Formats: sequence, structure tokens, C-alpha cells
Amino acid sequence: MSEPASPNETEPLTDETPEPRRREPVFNLPPVVLAVIGICAAVFLLQQYVLNETQQMTLLYDGAFIPVLYTGQYGFDWFLFTRPFTYAFMHGGVAHIAINMIWLAAFGSPLANRLGAVRFAVFYAVTGLTSVALFWVMHPHGEVPLVGASGAISGMMGAAARYGFRVDRSSGRAAFAGEPLPFAAVVRSRGVMTFLGVWMVINLATGLLGFAPGIDGQIAWEAHIGGFVAGFFGLRFFDRPSPAV
Repeated sequence: MSEPASPNETEPLTDETPEPRRREPVFNLPPVVLAVIGICAAVFLLQQYVLNETQQMTLLYDGAFIPVLYTGQYGFDWFLFTRPFTYAFMHGGVAHIAINMIWLAAFGSPLANRLGAVRFAVFYAVTGLTSVALFWVMHPHGEVPLVGASGAISGMMGAAARYGFRVDRSSGRAAFAGEPLPFAAVVRSRGVMTFLGVWMVINLATGLLGFAPGIDGQIAWEAHIGGFVAGFFGLRFFDRPSPAV
């Protein structure tokens, strides 16, 4: 017959269930960011593996942004309204889409968690539109199709700079935290200004030299600058107040 355990050997019973340890998901991306990545991937696969050469050219003409079409010398078609938006879901090669999607996940996720899905989608559209607007101003008679999400992603980088790259993970989702920094505070921040300087030099160097590792074609640095400026200066039109702590 076993002896009852001594008080030191037993633990008190409680009616509380131990809290399970929270596991971080491997892919902790907001649905709206996953949707953008999914659309870009689907369009790219369609271009590369489904459409024939004639269909690819048709998709490129109808979906990419071609500046000269907006000078009025080629008449009117309904795609003039959609090209400034659809170009941001098309890419020119594996390296192009891979690099853009990595940056989209990195900067888009905390921004989407901060803004919410609808505001993020509008932000993506507006910064992408601003990108091609500046590109058109610089090259109104350009005939080379412009594709890629880089302009909108540059807008996300501009927004990140306004938050001073502060990220809150207390809710289990990484989100930019705090109120957007005033312009004067951004200028005084060594970390933010270092990032902006490096980013600007890389864009100008790759754009003016026409070279980027693994990417065919010229880099549209003007579109990057346009998107960045829109995200940096226009963030307050999209931002919602951070939750009170």
C-alpha cells in the first residue's frame, strides 16, 4: 500500500487551464499582400507558360504602361484607363518578380497591418499611378513598355521612412507603430536619412547606368522616385491612428 504523497510532493489544483504557447506562422503575411503576390505570380506564369507569342504581345500592349500612347497621337482605346494600374502586376523576368515580391513582403506586410486591407489597396494603386505619372512627364514619347510593382513598393519604403521604421509586434502581427514622423524629425534621424541616401544612390546608379544584377532591361528610376515621393508625402491621407497603448 503506497503512502500518500507529502504536501511538498504535490502541486495545488486550480481551475485554470495552462495557456498554450503561441506559435508564429511560417508565412505571416496579410491576406491583401498575399493577394497582390498571387496576382503578380499568376500574370507572370500566364505570360511565360500559357500564352503564345502573339498573345504575349497583346497582353503586354494592353496591360503595360507605354508613355507614347498618352500623347494623343495614337487615338483612344479603353485600356488607356487601366494601363496605369495593371502594369504594376506585370514583370519582365524571374529575377524582376522575385526581387519585387521579396521587397513587397518586407515593406508591404507591416504597412498593410497598419493601414488595413482597403487602405493598403488604395495606397498601392495611388503610388503606382504616381510612379507612371512622373515617368510619363520625363519620357512622354517613350515607346518601351513599363512593367513592375517597383513604383508602388517604393511608395511603401517612403511610408516606412515616415514611421522611422518603427515596428510593433505585440499583437503577433508586425505593423508600423506610432504616428508618422514630421518632416523635420525625419531629416534629424540619422538612421532614416542613411536609408534614404543609400536607396537614392542605388536607384540613380542602376537607372542611369542601365544595369541591375539579374534584371534584363533598363531600370525605371523615375518611376521609383515618383512612388517614393507619393508614399513619403502622402502617407497621412492613408494612415489610421495607431491603437492606444
